[in-house]
Amino acid sequence: MRRTLLCALAAISLCALFLPASSAGAADVAAKKPGFTPTISWHECASAGLRARGAECGDVTVPLDYAKPDGKTITVAMSRIKHTVPDDEYQGIMLVNPGGPGGSGLTLSVLGEYVPKGAGKAYDWIGFDPRGVGSSKPAVSCDDTYAGAGYDRPRFVPTDKKDENAWMKITHDYTARCAANNGSILKHVTTVEAAKDMDSIRQALGEKTLNYYGFSYGTYLGQVYASLFPSHLRRAVFDGTVDPRGVWYDSNLSQDAPFDKNINIWFGWLAEHDDVYHLGDTQAKVHDLFYDTEEKLYADPVQADGGKLGGSEWSDAFLYAGYYQSTWTGLADVFSAFVNDGDVAALESAYLDASGYGSDNGYAMYLGVECTDTKWPHSWKTWSWDNWAIHAVAPYETWANAWFNEPCRHWPAPSQKAQKIDGKKTDSLLMIVETLDAATPYKGSLYVRSIFPHASLIAVPGGTTHANSLNGNACVDDAIADYLLTGARPARQAGDGPDVECEALPQPEPSVTMLQRQAASGSVRLDMQKAAVRP
Repeated sequence: MRRTLLCALAAISLCALFLPASSAGAADVAAKKPGFTPTISWHECASAGLRARGAECGDVTVPLDYAKPDGKTITVAMSRIKHTVPDDEYQGIMLVNPGGPGGSGLTLSVLGEYVPKGAGKAYDWIGFDPRGVGSSKPAVSCDDTYAGAGYDRPRFVPTDKKDENAWMKITHDYTARCAANNGSILKHVTTVEAAKDMDSIRQALGEKTLNYYGFSYGTYLGQVYASLFPSHLRRAVFDGTVDPRGVWYDSNLSQDAPFDKNINIWFGWLAEHDDVYHLGDTQAKVHDLFYDTEEKLYADPVQADGGKLGGSEWSDAFLYAGYYQSTWTGLADVFSAFVNDGDVAALESAYLDASGYGSDNGYAMYLGVECTDTKWPHSWKTWSWDNWAIHAVAPYETWANAWFNEPCRHWPAPSQKAQKIDGKKTDSLLMIVETLDAATPYKGSLYVRSIFPHASLIAVPGGTTHANSLNGNACVDDAIADYLLTGARPARQAGDGPDVECEALPQPEPSVTMLQRQAASGSVRLDMQKAAVRP
């Protein structure tokens, strides 16, 4: 799922809140498991934020290969913020995954602070870096200079063999470095193994069950855990649910049309505020300006501090607008400032923010998990046919998404058979989805609800934001709080739809930055001035 590890590619907008924390604590008693005993080595948290919250950090020792429990071991990094209610009100551990795959969740033990009604206080919140990620050892990395593939990249849409061959070289060089720079860990980073690590954390903490909060890809990890260990799962929250029928080739294809829809919704919003942003007073005009600018940058890239920004960097810079409504104003500032004022620095900042350039672990682990979870088509004819067909109706993200995932066609580790998802034995699940979520389309949530008979689904009609719970929608967040407090879920309704609906948050108003800029310039709006400075 392309860049659902955003925010450190973490698919939620609490990113800025995920500060590390902790102090050392006494070792918990590890539960016995035939052939292997998971243990935790506790230590002070590296993060000042976690230390300030009194968190504990540790490394959980787990088998590299669960089929060989007496063989080589690796470590999974975790943090814990303990419950603050009396012990007789304690409701157990709550593991959190931010998405990706490849997103670091080590500092997500702070998430309990953001649950309304004090509902988070009854749990021990556990943040962890899945195997191969972040502070877990070994951490997978292929090429620290690759993520986003750098500056002035080939045209995403391969209109000729030159661009196609250029991308092929980029991706094949990358997977060759992945093979050279990593050992046996590449064969053991599947979602099934990450789910088994979660159960090892449970055992190491001496708990009979665990609770779970998963965002985006984290909902698939939760589905796999529920299928493998249903009796160990007490309560679970899925926000932005992955459709398990499509992992992972079809899942990525299924994102392209929704992203195209969402970027055009944003164009429409920009047109409504043309008095501020000066990008066109109709959706069509903004649309044309966006793609005209992209073409001009392909023809004549602009020089930024780190390198040249071309059309591919332009496209990536605005990807968040398809993910999060909260980014609309900031990215509108970037669009307007570049087109109207020639502001290259703002464009470069947006590109670096979206691409993850210079931090390879997230991208390497994204591929490592998705490429090995299940089989991918190896024939380029299949990829080409599928992506050209979708591009014809959804041009914005289709080919960018294809090249982002194309390394799975020749990934240097074997793929496995996808885990069968079975929700019949899961006693309790609460799901949330905005119906225009592009990264995890709505139909996936409806399907997962259908195979988890004890699930309730909260839908947010018309919402375009991905995996955004605990970010200010009281209707959603209060329902989560009630569920964590008492286990009460919205009553299951007959049929295949949601069980309750919450109104979407209102679309944002133009940013203060642009309003101040407008005031300082005397609100001048001249098309000829725009044409003069537009690259």
